[in-house]
Amino acid sequence: MSFSFTNPRPDREPSFSFTGPEEVEEQLQAITDLAHEILRLVAEVRRQIRA
Repeated sequence: MSFSFTNPRPDREPSFSFTGPEEVEEQLQAITDLAHEILRLVAEVRRQIRA
């Protein structure tokens, strides 16, 4: 479980956003998927440059 401050301002009480473990896993999987896609695109661009 993680949490973060949302919209912190000195004139207000801080509000919190809680993230459960399953949401963290989903976010990590999305980041992993994006990283793999970026690496695939980089490899494709490198192939095109070499051709």
